[in-house]
Amino acid sequence: MSELIKLTITEARDKLAKKEFSVTDLTSSYIKSMEQNRGLNAYITETPEIALKMAADSQSRIDAGKAGILEGIPLGIKDLYCTKGVKTTAGSKILDDFTPPYESTVTQNLWNAGAVMLGKTNMDEFAMGSSNLTSAFGPVKNPWKSKSTDEDLVPGGSSGGSAAAVAADMAMATTASDTGGSIRQPAAFTATVGLKPTYGRCSRYGMVAFASSLDQAGSITKTVRDSAIMLEAMASYDPKEATSANIPVPRFEKALTGNIKGLKVGIPKEFRIEGTPPEILKMWDDGIETLKRLGAEIHDISLPHTKYALPCYYIIAPAEASSNLSRYDGLRYGNRVPGDTLDEMYENTRAAGFGNEVKTRIMIGTYVLSAGYYDAYFIKAQKVRRAITQDFTDAFKTVDVIFTPTAPNGAFSISNPPSDPIKMYLNDVFTVSTSLAGLPGISIPGGLDNDGLPLGLQFIGRAFDEETVLKAADAMEAAIDFNNKVNEMRRA
Repeated sequence: MSELIKLTITEARDKLAKKEFSVTDLTSSYIKSMEQNRGLNAYITETPEIALKMAADSQSRIDAGKAGILEGIPLGIKDLYCTKGVKTTAGSKILDDFTPPYESTVTQNLWNAGAVMLGKTNMDEFAMGSSNLTSAFGPVKNPWKSKSTDEDLVPGGSSGGSAAAVAADMAMATTASDTGGSIRQPAAFTATVGLKPTYGRCSRYGMVAFASSLDQAGSITKTVRDSAIMLEAMASYDPKEATSANIPVPRFEKALTGNIKGLKVGIPKEFRIEGTPPEILKMWDDGIETLKRLGAEIHDISLPHTKYALPCYYIIAPAEASSNLSRYDGLRYGNRVPGDTLDEMYENTRAAGFGNEVKTRIMIGTYVLSAGYYDAYFIKAQKVRRAITQDFTDAFKTVDVIFTPTAPNGAFSISNPPSDPIKMYLNDVFTVSTSLAGLPGISIPGGLDNDGLPLGLQFIGRAFDEETVLKAADAMEAAIDFNNKVNEMRRA
């Protein structure tokens, strides 16, 4: 049954309906793959018993003709989605004994759609990172290897475990989350498809918070069509969550017509950043030519405040993190380290529970929110954020989608990551402005770098217009035919 783990959601859905195999067969194949690939460290918690029970229940619904849109599909769940009765750590020691008594809205929607939970995927601590090196449970290894070295590579972050699990056939799809690029960048590093929906499309209820005005639930899948199916299952209006959008959820899969003739595609000049590797710029240019052949109209556009996006993000996100993470004090839930006084207990608990990256961002956030600096930094960053959002609003008056690279490089070594934190933060240079503006974005495999490692291409759309983003990405995915291209290069 090893061939079952190679199927897409679309293929598995159709074959399950035809009774070519059972949900238990499919789930068991993934459980075996998880066992064989534990060296990648993609999962923090595996739940095989739960998976097999859910598989049996799912098969009963299929047999009764009551299948949901994800009926029988085995998924990995990023470990910041609260799962009732299953440990949820957010990749942090401070939560390594936390078992939620409730379910996040997104995962409940998935279970209602018939999905099966394989386990909780590894992640950068509290989703802070672009490498999956900050997890308290150790780094995730990218299934891809460079042609020039046998070193283990990062899968990107913070959703690195989710991306690696899909790339290594340890889950048919996974949930993920994107604050500044944490779905799209790991998707680019692992040759998977990463979809960040519009802010508010999916409920944040039951997701461990990093930066509340930026965090958004999304998915990592094998194909664009699978992303459309996942989004339809995940999205909903949620009265329990204040930023949840009370709008209908479209049938996203119906948007994938394959026809993008006449689609107006914007190419932002500001994304041609000095120092970007030539192979990434060539992939982007090749993609533009592909869009032209598909009948799309190419328009040069300007997003003039793009250069301020990263500094803006690294003021707003740490400020919100400082506020959100103040709840981890050793009193209410999570781990506690005793002290002689209340203040000492707070200090001991947070010092032992948080990793260095989280501590750094808390300190930055506390600083920019402090008296005398709030106006100079935080308020100014909010004004810049508004200008960045207006840039996109102006651009979408003339174009339907925007097309860019996903990341400025391919995967780098686990043992030799960038030593300068600024260089690490630059991994989000092509994704962060989309997050600041709350817009939908998707990364698809676009090509390989000179070391044979995957690179990604990104489409960005108007708020709540995931349908156009998915349609463009689906057409490009078919035209690139990435898997065939990789096989040809390997044969050569």
